[in-house]
Amino acid sequence: MNAFAVLADETRRDIVRLVAKNGELTSSEISQNFQISPPAVSQHLKLLKDAKILHVKKEAQKRIYSLNQQGMKEMEDWILEVKNLWTKRLDKLDRYVIKLKMERANDKK
Repeated sequence: MNAFAVLADETRRDIVRLVAKNGELTSSEISQNFQISPPAVSQHLKLLKDAKILHVKKEAQKRIYSLNQQGMKEMEDWILEVKNLWTKRLDKLDRYVIKLKMERANDKK
């Protein structure tokens, strides 16, 4: 599943915000912030890890989650690419509107 599909779920977006705010959290610390069962949180964490949004490191029995900078960068790059495409289209539209206004102003003279 791709990162955007994974982030379509509000709980997973909330988990990402929580981890981003705190830097690193164990799965238990994450679970304490939700009204769902720890196994359900674990399923969300697995999807976030598989989508490369979160990174997990193991310390003894603990799983410690942090943001996966590479996965976040890939999403950011895609968003910026789309934004730049729209900016170019809007700039083109702006130039066209200015051209039309100038033509109308010249026609009135």
